[in-house]
Parts: sequence; structure tokens; C-alpha cells
Amino acid sequence: MAEAKKAVLLMNLGSPDSTEVKDVKRYLDEFLMDERVIDKPFLQRFLLVKGIITRFRAPKSAEAYKSIWTKEGSPLMVLTYQLQAALQAQIAEPVEVAMRYGTPSPKQAFDKLRSQYPGLEEVILVPLYPHYAMSSYETAVVYAEELHKKGGYPFRLTTIKPFYNVDAYINALAESIKPYLQQDYDQILFSYHSIPERHVMKGDPTGAHCLKAEGCCTVNSAAHKYCYRHQCYETTRLAAEKLGIPQDKYAVSFQSRLGRAEWLKPYTALRLAALPEEGVKKLLVVFPAFISDCLETLEEIAIEGRHIFLNGGGQEFTSIPCLNVHPEWVKVLASWVQEINAGKKDMLLETY
Repeated sequence: MAEAKKAVLLMNLGSPDSTEVKDVKRYLDEFLMDERVIDKPFLQRFLLVKGIITRFRAPKSAEAYKSIWTKEGSPLMVLTYQLQAALQAQIAEPVEVAMRYGTPSPKQAFDKLRSQYPGLEEVILVPLYPHYAMSSYETAVVYAEELHKKGGYPFRLTTIKPFYNVDAYINALAESIKPYLQQDYDQILFSYHSIPERHVMKGDPTGAHCLKAEGCCTVNSAAHKYCYRHQCYETTRLAAEKLGIPQDKYAVSFQSRLGRAEWLKPYTALRLAALPEEGVKKLLVVFPAFISDCLETLEEIAIEGRHIFLNGGGQEFTSIPCLNVHPEWVKVLASWVQEINAGKKDMLLETY
């Protein structure tokens, strides 16, 4: 690989270095001080994050991380490195890992690639976010771009676009779900990370569509390119169609709300409490917004959510793993790299 001209950079969210409160606090400080996560003026954000949120949230989050931490470390980090190894086994181009928050940062990854492969011409950035949101995909890409520009790296940066409706991704997602549909179930709940409603409206280039027009997510609009809500519903629709799931057997909800503002609804926790009373006793839950299992899937839903559902009268609760290192997902990533190498710079790609 010493003569590599292209490399791949898998970029995920990140994780604390350990379950110690100080490490969790440092991670939360970096995460929540991101202006695309909490979109308030700096001073207001600083006082809110440093003075209130992380002060009280860090100890609770540390306990939550302890409940899912493995001997190898954070599940998200372990799974991302496993994905790196699985992809590397299928392609000749070197594969590196970067995190939006914590380590390794994109700068560390860029520096490593520049040092090891001086003839490198292009780095293919793969944000591990299927859907566009200001607080996930956008912040990851902008951050990587800024570090790339400041570093004066000789290689160009090519970024995979959100792939929420791309056939290959939908096929891989469907294949990861399919085995669980063999069991008896009343409903499969597609649970997505929620975001503030104001983020959706901020990203609407028309200024008059998202959460304003009737049936906004199903009516064609230029806003859909940046609309997280629309993209979540579209992923759900396509996956359900691929799997032949009847409309009355699946639903969408949104999890991981923070603060008092209005976030995308319905809220997963509230749905988990209500479903048993509505006759849903056997539930499957899947997390298409997350490529790698993490605190939000393993602790918030697989542990806490399960408790809510069963305590509310549910009988069976099954949390379906994220794509992680599913063979079909690894094949998809490898095929995208091969397409780029073949010069097929189609709708998946943006070059910076």
C-alpha cells in the first residue's frame, strides 16, 4: 500500500476514552459545545453546557456507559475498528478511522495518511450517518473539511453523500433485519435519533416546507435533500417494502431527546410505554440512523427501553443490532470504493 493513490476514512461519532466521570465529561463538553448540536450563541451555549448539562449529566452518563462497556472498550469504537478491518480485507486502498468527537480526530487520520502514503491523491470520507442532519452528518463533514483545509494536505477530500435511500444500503439494512422477522411479532419499531424541530426548519432551503406544509415529508420538495425527518421516513418505507412488512406492522419513533425544546416526535420512550396498551405485546426495534451500536441503542433502548416496554405490559422485546460489520454492509462500502476507482462519480459523491 506504500504507493496508494486513494485511501478511505470511516468517520463515526466518537466515544469517551473510559467510563471515568472526567473522561465522560470531557467528551460531553466537546460534543455539546458543537454549535451544530446546540445551536445557541457561544456564551449561552457555554453556560448551559459547562454550568448545567455536563455537570449533572456526566455522572449519569458514566454509569450508563459502564453498563455497556466491554473489555475492549467502548462498543462504538470497537465496532468501528472492526468495520475498518472487515473493509480493509476487501479492498486494496488503506482504510483509516476518525471520530467527530474524541480520538482519533480527522487531523490525526489525515496526518497518518500523509506520513504513510506520500503519493496519496484522494481520501474518500465516509461519514457513518445514512441521513442528513445538522448535528450529525453536516457537523462531521464540515469539521473534516476545515481540518483538511487548515492542514494543507496534498490529497483531495471526496465525501460520500447521505445514503438513506440508496438501494445498496437499503438492501443491507433489510438483510440485517430479515432474520428477526422469522419470529412472531406484533410490530417492528424503527427508532431514529431525534433532533430539535428547529434544526429541521433551519435546514429547509425553501423556508416554507418542513413542518409547515401539510404532509411535508411525502410532498416532493427541494427541502428533502437536507430534511432528516423526511429521510428517516423514506428509509423506513423502502426497508419495509423490501422486506414485505405490512403498513400496520411497522411504525417510526424518535429517541434520545435532550432538553425541553420540541424534538421530532413521536418519542420512542413514550411509544414503548403505550404500545402494550394498544395490543403490541411482541416488539422488534431497529435503529437505521445508527451504523454502529452505541450508548443510545445498547443502553437507552436495549436496556432502559426494554424495561419500559415490559413493565408496561409487553411480553417480548427484541433489539435488532445495527449494521455494525454485517457482511452485506461491508460489501456495500467496498462496492462504493470500487465505483469511485472506476470513475463513477455519481450522486453518492461530493468533492471538496
